[in-house]
Parts: sequence; structure tokens; C-alpha cells
Amino acid sequence: MKLGAFSVSLSVKDLNVSKEFYENLGFSVFAGDLKMNYFIMKNGNALIGLFQGMFDNNILTFNPGWDENATVLKQYEDIRTIQANLKDKNLKLDREADENTSGPASIILTDPDGNHILIDQHI
Repeated sequence: MKLGAFSVSLSVKDLNVSKEFYENLGFSVFAGDLKMNYFIMKNGNALIGLFQGMFDNNILTFNPGWDENATVLKQYEDIRTIQANLKDKNLKLDREADENTSGPASIILTDPDGNHILIDQHI
């Protein structure tokens, strides 16, 4: 199962303070905006999302159909296929994609230790 680009989405208290911290680690802003309360920071192939006031906990994020540069892949597993594979493995989904649609959709599941996993297809 190919889940696409991986990033860690961090729930931060002060977006500017977190942005400056990660810039000092060599990350630079790849996407987002202060007015939208988020930045996507990039350092080589590593991606970190900084989100203020959007969710309570940190989230592992995968983006089917994208590589780490948000370039659309020619071939990828659609989120509905991924969802069906997860269900076949008897994994509980906290939020499901509508199987009767196509294009952008997302699913959420939680690992055994309570970590949230977002699989978020943008195309």
C-alpha cells in the first residue's frame, strides 16, 4: 500500500515562534500563510506542518497522489482503495471517505498508542 508523501502535522501554540524554531533547524516555508494559521516547512525531503488552533494533537499525515514536493504522481493508490485495504485488515477508521465519490477525500485512524493518522488526498 503506497500512502504518498509523509509529514508530521504539529499543533503549535504560537505559529511565529514555531516557524522561527524550525527555520533555525534548517527548514523553510514551503506552503501556508500566517493569516491561514498554518505553515508547511520543508528541509530536504522532510516535511513538518505547523498548525495553530486547528486541532488538539499532533498527527501523522500522508498524501496519496503527491510526492514530498506536492507534485502530482502519475500513478498512485486512490484513497478509496487504501480505505478498502485498511478495512480488509479489520482496522477501525475514525473517519471514512465516501466510496461513491472520486477526487479529494480523507480518512482518519488511530494507532494502538492513540496517535492520529490522517490520509488526505488532495487530487
